[in-house]
Amino acid sequence: MSNRKFITEGEGLPKWSNPISHAVVVKDTCYVSGQLSVNENGQYVQGTIEEETIRAFNNIFSALKVAGFKKDEIVYIDIAFSNLSEIEEVNKIYMSLFEEGRRPARTIYEAAALPFGGKVKIVATAVKEL
Repeated sequence: MSNRKFITEGEGLPKWSNPISHAVVVKDTCYVSGQLSVNENGQYVQGTIEEETIRAFNNIFSALKVAGFKKDEIVYIDIAFSNLSEIEEVNKIYMSLFEEGRRPARTIYEAAALPFGGKVKIVATAVKEL
């Protein structure tokens, strides 16, 4: 019997046409796939960097909830930008979402291209508090 749980659908999650899981849970860890500004129908929604970042984080939080995890259990965030000069706008959102002194470790970088011409893609890893 596998100790993995594959999150492919659930409340608030986009309906993917891609052959991936939104998240995979292995024991006490949840690995959330890169999330974009995609709505529940799986359609990319273009917007400002702030709008796309909020939508991507909301998709991460939905995946975590379906997997049985909480936002506070996120330990690592990976953010790819199409334009790194927009980091300050994303930092404002990041600081509003995560409590000072308990913010996840983070990697940021500029990508040559993101799916659908997106402005931001966010990956997260969460670990259950023991």
